[in-house]
Amino acid sequence: MKTVLVVYDSRSGHTARIARRIWETIIAEGHQADMMHVLEADREGVDWNKYDLVICGAPVLYGVFRKQFLAFVNRWKAVLDAKPNSFFNVTVIARNPAKATPEGNVYCRKFLENNPWHPKDVKCFAGKVDYPNWSWIDAKLIQMIMKMTKGPTEMTAVIDYTDWEAVEDYARHCLTLEA
Repeated sequence: MKTVLVVYDSRSGHTARIARRIWETIIAEGHQADMMHVLEADREGVDWNKYDLVICGAPVLYGVFRKQFLAFVNRWKAVLDAKPNSFFNVTVIARNPAKATPEGNVYCRKFLENNPWHPKDVKCFAGKVDYPNWSWIDAKLIQMIMKMTKGPTEMTAVIDYTDWEAVEDYARHCLTLEA
């Protein structure tokens, strides 16, 4: 049995839902797991010796990862590198199958090329369009991006592009990772 830490960043809650599904799947597979937001992990600390595997996830918004996530993985780079680990990112552009792989996802590629932490395993998940729950400015900016990328632009649209079966498969895959 493995003990797994799922640590994530989330802006509007969707990445948290994905992290939760990963956490639930790991437990359902008979393993132990904890789930923490990066701010919680920073403020309350992590007993790294407790974990056999670490899974880190973060959303991409406007082409960037949030500073708090980057600071967390870079601060703990040596600890992460010493354990089996995986990184998942969440972005609406991954709704296009060509952009749903680490090689095809420009944001994931930039992360892997420019960041000091180089995860041993990487996965890209499609996110969620949720105009009604975004701030007015976010909704307008994302609407412009969607118009350019031929995505949904109706301001009442709520479309979850996440393949939840793939999320569960990813969790099971992570359990096979070795140091």
